[in-house]
Amino acid sequence: MHTLYGNAPSGNCWKPAMMLHARGLPFRWIEVDILKGESRTPGFLALNPNGRVPLLQLPDGRTLAESNAMLLHLGEGSAWIPSDAYLRAKMYEWLFFEQYSHEPYIATVRFWVKHAGKAEEKKQEIVERTARGYAALGVMERALGASPFLVGERPTLADIALYAYTHVAPEGGFSLDDYPAVRRWLDRVTSVQGFVPMPFFG
Repeated sequence: MHTLYGNAPSGNCWKPAMMLHARGLPFRWIEVDILKGESRTPGFLALNPNGRVPLLQLPDGRTLAESNAMLLHLGEGSAWIPSDAYLRAKMYEWLFFEQYSHEPYIATVRFWVKHAGKAEEKKQEIVERTARGYAALGVMERALGASPFLVGERPTLADIALYAYTHVAPEGGFSLDDYPAVRRWLDRVTSVQGFVPMPFFG
């Protein structure tokens, strides 16, 4: 059985939980309270020296860090990864976009505002990151205005990766009012087979 170490409010932790559920793979969830430093204990650091969740432990004991690496591993051999080489590359493009242009802004602002109580302390950084977050939403809006999912007609791992923090963007002060295509896409993702809502508690 797989073991997933995660923090329930985290979109990055929801991603592999969602994929495990969608693939029908049994797993156990171990909650890690990052605000209490539980990802920095000697025991956890022995599993993941980077001291972060999620962490996926495979049935044979090997471990994987980084949520999108987990998605790629768990999606191997399924329709979640396009068989066409170009469409597969487009999916990778969105996975890189999520980690470089989306998550550092939308997810980080949400964490500061909703979970870490740093809205005032990080006020100027929040202003700067919010602008970048809206830029990312604009890229998604244009893409989703042309197709129902990020890589064409079918959901892929890209949709799981981007759904994670887009649907909770308002928790960080982002308004989705000006992004109708994004809002329609969020609804479509919740309708895909195997979908489980966030937060995930196992």
